[in-house]
Amino acid sequence: MAAYLQWRRFVFFDREMVKEPPGPEGAGGKPFALPPGITVCDSGRGSLVFGDILYGGGKRDGAGPSGLPRVRGLGPAGRAAPRGETCAVWCGLSSETGPAILQPWVKVWNLEKRDGGNPLCTRIFPAIPGNKPTVVSCLTVHENLNFMAIGFADGSVVLTKGDITRDRHSKTQILHEGSYPVTGLAFRQSGKTTHLFVVTTENIQSYLLSVKDYSHLELDTHGCGLHCSSLSDPSQDLQFIVAGNECVYLYQPDERGPCFAFEGQKLIVHWYRGYLIIVSKDRKTSPKSEFAGNEAQNSDKQVLNIYDLCNKFIAYSSVFDDVVDVLAEWGSLYVLTRDGKIHVLQEKDAQTKLEMLFRKNLFEMAINLAKSHHLDSDGLSEIFRQYGDHLYNKGNHDGAIQQYIRTIGKLEPSYVIRKFLDAQRIHNLTAYLQTLHLQSLANADHTTLLLNCYTKLKDSTKLEEFIKASESEVRFDVETAIKVLRQAGYYSHAVYLAEKHDHHEWYLKIQLEDIKANSEEFIPVFANNSRELKAFLEHMTEVQSDSPQGVYDTLLELRLQNWAHELDEQIKEKLHDEALTLLKSGRFKTVFDKALVLCQMHNFKDGVLYLYEQGKLFQQIMHYHMQNEQYKKVIEVCELYGDQEACLWEQALGYFARKEEDCKEYIAAVLKHIENKNLMPPLLVVQTLAHNSTATLSVIKDYLVNKLQKQSCQIEQDGQRIQKYREETTRIRQEIEELKASPKIFQKTKCSICTSALELPSVHFLCGHSFHQHCFESYSESDSECPTCMPENRKVMDMIRAQEQKRDLHDQFQHQLKCSNDGFSVVADYFGRGVFNKLTLITDLPLGKSATTIEAGLQRELLMHTKRST
Repeated sequence: MAAYLQWRRFVFFDREMVKEPPGPEGAGGKPFALPPGITVCDSGRGSLVFGDILYGGGKRDGAGPSGLPRVRGLGPAGRAAPRGETCAVWCGLSSETGPAILQPWVKVWNLEKRDGGNPLCTRIFPAIPGNKPTVVSCLTVHENLNFMAIGFADGSVVLTKGDITRDRHSKTQILHEGSYPVTGLAFRQSGKTTHLFVVTTENIQSYLLSVKDYSHLELDTHGCGLHCSSLSDPSQDLQFIVAGNECVYLYQPDERGPCFAFEGQKLIVHWYRGYLIIVSKDRKTSPKSEFAGNEAQNSDKQVLNIYDLCNKFIAYSSVFDDVVDVLAEWGSLYVLTRDGKIHVLQEKDAQTKLEMLFRKNLFEMAINLAKSHHLDSDGLSEIFRQYGDHLYNKGNHDGAIQQYIRTIGKLEPSYVIRKFLDAQRIHNLTAYLQTLHLQSLANADHTTLLLNCYTKLKDSTKLEEFIKASESEVRFDVETAIKVLRQAGYYSHAVYLAEKHDHHEWYLKIQLEDIKANSEEFIPVFANNSRELKAFLEHMTEVQSDSPQGVYDTLLELRLQNWAHELDEQIKEKLHDEALTLLKSGRFKTVFDKALVLCQMHNFKDGVLYLYEQGKLFQQIMHYHMQNEQYKKVIEVCELYGDQEACLWEQALGYFARKEEDCKEYIAAVLKHIENKNLMPPLLVVQTLAHNSTATLSVIKDYLVNKLQKQSCQIEQDGQRIQKYREETTRIRQEIEELKASPKIFQKTKCSICTSALELPSVHFLCGHSFHQHCFESYSESDSECPTCMPENRKVMDMIRAQEQKRDLHDQFQHQLKCSNDGFSVVADYFGRGVFNKLTLITDLPLGKSATTIEAGLQRELLMHTKRST
């Protein structure tokens, strides 16, 4: 139940009095008035029909409400209802059967045909079968003129079925009998189904006329007075309206619908263009009789209210004096009062009504009103925009964005987006952009902005819903979405879009550059397309420097294949450089052998030599040049790498010695280097060159002479060194003997550390150095060693210990002996280090030789002597 007191009131109708048309001389403008005694009236088909209680029937048709001339000749009291054809049907008391009996008769007039200037009466027949006298209370005719129902005060209803304009094509029967006066009738046509609503003062019933037995259903146990019922239009689903004093009820043929609490004594009820029109008493001063009708019980004022049931507001309200009825024609309402005056109510246009609502900020009501007036989408969009602006200015951003969403498709999106770029309103902007995409009206910038909103909100769920929502139709630019997701770090979402929409390049980019999956896994994909595989691998090496080794291996193989099969020299040279550059990138250190095999398979000479060099395979480099008989290259290899691997020169000498060609120049160069570095014994050189038939003695003459001269010099130097060592040894032995046999006199007068005059207490060593005791204690590391002689003594001791440690290096000696070209030098080196000396370790003193104790003490005195004086 809706209380109308809470409904807003508006003035959506303009009221004015119907006036007389201008006269011949231009005079006029007086209020138009009908003759007194008008009791019934109706409208339709461009006509207003009035009936009084004295004269009969008449009508006024014309071009509108500018003027209504006086009408004469109206029939007796009745209800006029033009339907279908332009016909008028009314019923009233007549003495057609005799002066003593008055019974209701029905007359049907064709308003389009004339009979002596008056409308043609096509049929006259009694209202009820037989001669039962009763009063007609109401009448209704179906719009197709195939049904007519007449209600009586005794509670009966007569139904006429068939063409009511002809006697031969219609049948009349009593449909309903009851104890209460019938106050309202209405036909409802829905498809092929016809219902008749019957309302009395005490109940409401519905009859189904589409079946033979005319089944009926009681809808309610209360009724209404005369003129207080009506049938709505399709906007209210053709519901039957019954107005009681407390409420207004709406009915379907099989049930009661909603009700509205419109209080007051109802006098007249009509339905007009979606509006419910109710005329009621202004104040309750006199009780309503059981069968009141619209006859006023006094001259109290009456209020006409026009209700909009859909939008829940009062469109118009005004006070009138004693209303007879309300008619609707020519797009206006006409209110007939008892004094014969007619008031016209002209509805304001939709734009005017909307502006009135806008001024009061009643945007919701304006929207509903616009929809009920079937305003076009542009007009509705403008209302939504104004409503959104109003809410936005009030700070209601959630409500504002909902209105802006309703403008999508009409309002430029940038108008809305600019308002919600603030970080605090990002969720509102997200909602707007979502709807923009759902309606497939978003461009690439909108997609970028929406995805950025998702990522800033960290709303992974919404993000997934957005990119996975549409399986059949994509509502956004996929490539733009992929780019934005990559930038935001949502790689899994980006790769999903790329895979789903067949963006292969983007899929590979994300997988390889962002997610870093193993790029080797994609190599089989290009099994039959080496060119694309090469482009893919080159791209990977550029963007991902730490690509798997398999990428570089495959790329090297492809470049070598292209180089090997290319015929154009310029292109071949370019491919050669590319392959060599890849080899020199340092990516093949761990797969050296594999890269070497690839280069050898494709006869890539420069690559092979480079790898030999990187692997320090100098002999292989030289052998490569030897196989190709590149003599100068052999010499160059020896010069470059001979210091790292001396045997290269020996191998070069053997190589040239085996050549039957004249290689004297190269042999001489090799011998010169061998001589300078002393790489081979002369005898071995002679034996090596003996295999060459072209090599004569003159080739090695200079080498042998120089070698002999150097050896002579070396012998002489060795002799001098031996003589020196002998003399030194003799001197040392003499000193030892003197120390053993003679006392040592310490005559040093200065400290060997501070060079100051020597004072007691002092410390003296047999080596001849003397020290202040405090200087000795400050600088000495050991109480038994001379600080001055200690560094030199330690060197000697380290050498002795090193020789002792190397005496047992048998395996090392054997290895060096086998690998060295000069075995004699190796033997001499180990001999000099005492490897071949027999070591005797004395652990116990021989019995009976106590002198050894004295010798041991003497040795200690020789090392150190301490003299302290007090």
